[in-house]
Amino acid sequence: MTTTTQASSGPVWDWAAGHGPVTGALSATTGCLAVATTGAATSMPAGWVLAVGAAGAIGHTVSSLRERLSARTIAMRSASWLIGAGWTTWAMTTGPLTWAALGSLATIGVGIGAAARSTLLYEEARELEAIAADERQVSRELSAERRAIAAEWVDRVQRVCNLTLRVLAVEIWPTGTGFTIDAELPAGGTTYDRIAQHSAALSADARLPHGCTAVASQGVHQGRVLIDVTTVNVLSEERTYPTDYTPVSIYTGIPWGYRTNAEEICVFLREQCALVVGPTGSGKTNMVHVILAGFARATDVLTWVIDLNAGSAGLPWVRAAFDSNGAPIEGVRPGVDWLASTHEEAARMLDAALAIGMRRKVAYQDLMAERNTDQLPISTKIPQIMLVVDEGAEILTSTDRFMKDLAKKILEVIRMLRAMGIRTVLTALGATGSVLGNLMIRREAKARVCLTGGEVEGMDLSKVFPGARGLRVDQAPYKGAGFMGTPESAAALFKNWRILPNQIRDIVHATTDMHPTLDAISAKAGGDAYANRWKPERTAWMRDATNTPVVGAASEQPPVGGGLNLSALRTGQESPEETLARKFREQIDAEFATFTQPGTNTEQPTPGGLNLSALQNEDNAARQAALSLLLAAGPDGTGASAIARALAEEHGTTRQTVVGWLKTWTEDGTAVRVGTGTKARYVHRQHAPDNPVEG
Repeated sequence: MTTTTQASSGPVWDWAAGHGPVTGALSATTGCLAVATTGAATSMPAGWVLAVGAAGAIGHTVSSLRERLSARTIAMRSASWLIGAGWTTWAMTTGPLTWAALGSLATIGVGIGAAARSTLLYEEARELEAIAADERQVSRELSAERRAIAAEWVDRVQRVCNLTLRVLAVEIWPTGTGFTIDAELPAGGTTYDRIAQHSAALSADARLPHGCTAVASQGVHQGRVLIDVTTVNVLSEERTYPTDYTPVSIYTGIPWGYRTNAEEICVFLREQCALVVGPTGSGKTNMVHVILAGFARATDVLTWVIDLNAGSAGLPWVRAAFDSNGAPIEGVRPGVDWLASTHEEAARMLDAALAIGMRRKVAYQDLMAERNTDQLPISTKIPQIMLVVDEGAEILTSTDRFMKDLAKKILEVIRMLRAMGIRTVLTALGATGSVLGNLMIRREAKARVCLTGGEVEGMDLSKVFPGARGLRVDQAPYKGAGFMGTPESAAALFKNWRILPNQIRDIVHATTDMHPTLDAISAKAGGDAYANRWKPERTAWMRDATNTPVVGAASEQPPVGGGLNLSALRTGQESPEETLARKFREQIDAEFATFTQPGTNTEQPTPGGLNLSALQNEDNAARQAALSLLLAAGPDGTGASAIARALAEEHGTTRQTVVGWLKTWTEDGTAVRVGTGTKARYVHRQHAPDNPVEG
């Protein structure tokens, strides 16, 4: 093995660099000496040297004028040529190697160097002064514009809000779409809310274009206010999702759209959940795709999607990674890590999420102790799981028993697994009290989006952004536009990008290498439900163009409210629960003769005809369920209201209907009424007292 060392032998010369004052003077004097010596030895005519010196002086004068140099520099350069030519001519005739010639040449060299240094410093100072003058001119122009803006808005706030502000600064946005006023509030305990509540009036007084607002927010302290004024409506134009698919992280923020100043707005979801509200036609589905695109670019996030509407939100992100037979395409991973379109698959997913979260709490205790944190350190090796539930807020408020089961598990994920890196993004169709009434949603979903699209009905912004002032639906009448608020950014106007299926496919392919894999501990906790999530038999519904996915057992239930149910025409097998319930009803009918099924003949309905016996069967099922409740009540009995409440969820039975049944059973002896007035109750004849008091 040999080692090559480079020894330092003195200064390193940069032969490409130009001459400075010292090297320039040295070059000029040595050149004059060489020419004089050569000319004297060869009897060169002295007039040639003078001609060359004059030409050099003229040439440098022209070039200096073109470069707009000062007269001092031009004179120095011309004089240097002429003095050098004069000395060379004299030396050629008297001898260049005499002490007089060499001494005078040295003196000329020192003078040229000093003059060059002086003129160089002068030119640098002159250039800096020119730059400073330009900056002062720009500053004067900007200051004049800022002073005009400040004066205008001081008058406007005084006129509209009856407040006198002292403007401290005006910042013009680099995008050219507006400006921000930093002002000091008047004494006397005035808060920024006094201005925020007049946002619409200030915007109208300033004659701002539609989609532009004047929004007041908190300043650096409580005695200051920031007024963001948008002057260019960037919400009206449609912008496609940026094609720069650079990696992002859950810690650096996920881009979800852009503000009215055209700057990106990012959300930070390591510890918080998110809620996206938007009615039909507001661009909510597109917003979900933008969210999924951001998660696909994240190097420390795995996305699980629940969409009970045939999985439509996640399908484009999955199909791009599989062929027509359900086999994965080599080198391509789905844009989402798991997709559930049925109640059964959603239950599997939520159970796996809960199991993973519980396992992480135990398995990573040493890691958290090593990092001195009570939160799981999320990274590429231990990714965060983002659970995106389309119309998840409606699931949480549904009265359907199958939906209630999913809702319970979703709330457990939200409540228990924050520290373990499992968070949710829920969507909702409207900003109403019924949707946003759940305290868990309001408390945990601190990142909130409300897409309006100009829709007014069911869009109560005060429920989505409590405490925010000056927000009006008509400020965002465009599809994909609305309001976004996060703990890092106050609620204000924003718009998301347009993203199309072709671009979704491009994102899936471009971000394949960015997706992390679930850590081994979590994957083991997820079990077969997670490991086999992409098995062809579980994803067959994605490729079946003739059938929609079965939405779980809830699809077998009659519609709430007594709607038309044509399930009598179905030929499918009944579930074990239905079989047990049918046998129980048959046993009651046989023992008490409470109901005789009409149509005991074996005639079949005309093929293709409308069979409405399902309505009758449903009424019979509800009636038998009510009778079972009456029998189960024992000697204490029960009332019509209690029976109606018990049957409302599954059968949609009203109290009036139950009262009719109880009256019929009382008349035929099946039930006995005990007590009077508000204390009246009904007891099955098996448990009836010997001396009932009938009212």
